[in-house]
Amino acid sequence: MSSLPQPSADALAQSARLLERIEAEIAAAGGWISFARYMELALYAPGLGYYSGGARKFGPGGDFITAPELTPLFGQALAAQVEQVMRASAPEVIEVGAGTGLLAADLLLELERRGCVPERYGILELSGELRARQFDTLVAKAPHLAARVQWLDALPARFAGAMVANEVLDVMPVHLLVSTADGLAERGVAFEADAAGVRRLCWADVPAAGAVREAGLALALPAPAGGEYVTELNLAGRAWIAAWAACLQAGALLLVDYGYPRAEYYLPSRSNGTLLCYYRHHAHGDPFLWPGLNDITAFVDFTAVAEAGFEAGLDVQGYTTQAQFLFNCGVLDCLARRGPQESAGYIRAARAVQRLTAPQEMGELFKVLALSRGIEAPLLGFARGDRLHAL
Repeated sequence: MSSLPQPSADALAQSARLLERIEAEIAAAGGWISFARYMELALYAPGLGYYSGGARKFGPGGDFITAPELTPLFGQALAAQVEQVMRASAPEVIEVGAGTGLLAADLLLELERRGCVPERYGILELSGELRARQFDTLVAKAPHLAARVQWLDALPARFAGAMVANEVLDVMPVHLLVSTADGLAERGVAFEADAAGVRRLCWADVPAAGAVREAGLALALPAPAGGEYVTELNLAGRAWIAAWAACLQAGALLLVDYGYPRAEYYLPSRSNGTLLCYYRHHAHGDPFLWPGLNDITAFVDFTAVAEAGFEAGLDVQGYTTQAQFLFNCGVLDCLARRGPQESAGYIRAARAVQRLTAPQEMGELFKVLALSRGIEAPLLGFARGDRLHAL
């Protein structure tokens, strides 16, 4: 970890306060908490967690860059799919986890250009700091449309329209499963003291039980004769999809994230799982480093997400790569509007599109899944290259 930039003194002090809270919770729980609970605290503890503590997260000055940060062409292409869903259901959009607000601004402006501005654009965002940034972005980029935006504290009781979630499922707290020749365990978090008596976070395994054990057994994970097979289980994501299914009257959930179908997610060769941490554009594998200052993510099992939607009564409308989805939605037409191909603006935009769609960049790793209710027509984002068969 010596290659990572060092946090400021204030950031380290905030991390220390979160560590004290985590230690108190571990003690109150008898010395052990699930990794899902640790991840929840590290990311979302009020005022201290990564997404609630106020540090810059997105863009060159943050820890990572999402598709909307790369180029407005992502939102402009996505708008074609959002328009189709709204016209088949209701003129309303909810975006979950809107980041800096760039995607909201890009979607609203493109939907306006297409003559399909939503009556309401809801943003479900729990971070007060991010809400403020989203408001500033919208006022700066789309001031005449900002009044249509409302911030939500929870899922609505009823909703019809298009829900958009870009890189949301990957930051939901996951349980860690450990499969060995002796059976299935759950890997959680405890404290230990080193030789100098300094207490620090450490891994601790317990026999898998309850819903974690039941779901883990259903996966039939590899059980190596020697060593262990470690992977993730996103029960929170399944519950979240079920909650959306309960409120969705008509429309579609458009889910964009990095991940695999189950057959690829739980390959025997992927024995260390997919858990990753990000700090100042550096990826690393230590979720105990500076709690509250790192993003912690896990790849998405899209088969599990599709199953959760189907079991809750939704139609699994389409599944494909981000590249194929954007091409189907006309990203190249959006690029062509940038002007002459020799212009500097066009060249910059073309490079961004390449990052979004190239197989070695985001094009293949990121997938798009649509879950719907009451939409009979095929969705244009999946017109070619649909991979539903892979789920």
